[in-house]
Amino acid sequence: MDVTPLVPSGAQIIQAYADGTFRISGTVHDGAVIVFPDQTVNWTVSTDMGVDDFAPLLARASELDVVLLGLGAGVANPPFELRRALKDRGLAVDFMDTGAACRTYNVLMAEGRRVAAALLPV
Repeated sequence: MDVTPLVPSGAQIIQAYADGTFRISGTVHDGAVIVFPDQTVNWTVSTDMGVDDFAPLLARASELDVVLLGLGAGVANPPFELRRALKDRGLAVDFMDTGAACRTYNVLMAEGRRVAAALLPV
């Protein structure tokens, strides 16, 4: 019996992450990425992470129910002001370590949810 979830053809699946890279649907990406169900883009993000860093996600906010923000190996909540600013602009962001964000993205995407993952490398 096959118990793997059915994934739509062309959907972006996070297969692996390590040593500053991600393998997504067979393609290796160096550094931070944003994974949407239909595409993966390199993500240029500043060390002090502000609203402007989320421009690619804000541009597609109406298409997303949730954004999973993978913060690397550990979790540290971004400043309240950033969280509030993103919410005010229509982004529901969940903050977690990158591994949890990768796993959660795959599950939600396979369920057909409108999700994206913004991932800092480990």
